[in-house]
Amino acid sequence: MKSTTASESTSLETGENEMETNKKSIHVFSEIGELQTVLLKRPGREIENLTPDIMERLLFDDIPHLPVIQKEHDKFAETLRENGVEVLYLEKLSAEAIDASDTKESFVETMLNESGISSKNVYKALKDYLLSMETLDMVEKIMAGVRKNEVEVDSNHLADISDRHQYPFYMDPMPNLYFTRDPGASMGNGMTINNMTYQARKRETLFLETIMKHHPRFKDGGTEIWRDRNVTTHMEGGDELVLTDKVLAVGISQRTEAKAVEDLAIELFERGASFEKVLAIKIPNVRAMMHLDTVFTMIDHNKFTIHPGILELDGSIDTYILEQSDQPGKVKITHETDLSEVLKNALGVEDIELIQCGGGDAIAAPREQWNDGSNTLAIAPGVVVTYDRNYVSNALLREKGVKVIEVESSELSRGRGGPRCMSMPLVRKDLN
Repeated sequence: MKSTTASESTSLETGENEMETNKKSIHVFSEIGELQTVLLKRPGREIENLTPDIMERLLFDDIPHLPVIQKEHDKFAETLRENGVEVLYLEKLSAEAIDASDTKESFVETMLNESGISSKNVYKALKDYLLSMETLDMVEKIMAGVRKNEVEVDSNHLADISDRHQYPFYMDPMPNLYFTRDPGASMGNGMTINNMTYQARKRETLFLETIMKHHPRFKDGGTEIWRDRNVTTHMEGGDELVLTDKVLAVGISQRTEAKAVEDLAIELFERGASFEKVLAIKIPNVRAMMHLDTVFTMIDHNKFTIHPGILELDGSIDTYILEQSDQPGKVKITHETDLSEVLKNALGVEDIELIQCGGGDAIAAPREQWNDGSNTLAIAPGVVVTYDRNYVSNALLREKGVKVIEVESSELSRGRGGPRCMSMPLVRKDLN
């Protein structure tokens, strides 16, 4: 019988690990492992349904030009494909999941209920209107929003008649959907499906829930749901970072509550997930730094981008290390302020390099932070996708030995999110 060499043994183990990875619908045990499958949402008519009167309420600071933002997003997707990444689309998966499970009517009813349709006449008209469409067209119409001049409502009630001449929508558009990172987060072989903070984004998670429950690719894929959209505390995927198979970082931010972070840690520990530590990092509660990944992302084994604005004058930042407690339903919490030391200890590395957005320059740093200079998407260790407009930060990353792949961003950046915000990794290769 032929003996197996060390190199052959390693090769066999690697092959077995990759086969096991491929069996899982969700497999994300790091921020930097080679990206294999990602979920995107191509910007659609929901962008054209933004107006100056409603854009603030829908969490936008500007109105992107649809043909250009679609061109830029298509190039972003193509860049990922060119680097070996399988690209899936939220709208297509949602339609496939609805058709596969014969849940079209119940999906529409849930969406109408969550859209605040109080009039029975409007509810019926909208339901009939949406159900008359092919499923993909229906999904895209719900995402785009339904204008009042698109639906004929048979009603003589004063409330229905007078309402037609006021606010233009029966169902609000969902322009934030192209930021697929936030409605949920892949971690390990599971996912959080989030209760989002602002009303403008709460309905988004119904698409993700539908995919995970009903799509043939995901419903039998062994996916753990760590949190569902019905929990009471708020969390968003931009605050959830999978540093290693043992360590998570979660931001306490404008959109993720401290209680939600603690609840997630307890759930992971009690359900036997691989994660042993959750680093809760407190960032300023301001629009410009809405999520942890807008100010802090992992780009290599010991390298991170960081916005200098989240650090205090002495370079400290409140960080809470959550670990499993001997008492059920509780966690052990340790408070630290030296983020570099916390990361070194948690990751088991000798040194940590925090690469400051805009090089820490008083002008370049806040300008490029506004355009998500710290929001990088790692597609492999030391390989990141960034916006081309953040040239100071990109040049500094290259000086630090990072391979930078730039994508055009004149319109994509108007939504206040970068390449990491626009992508939800579903499968990454494990790190060696």
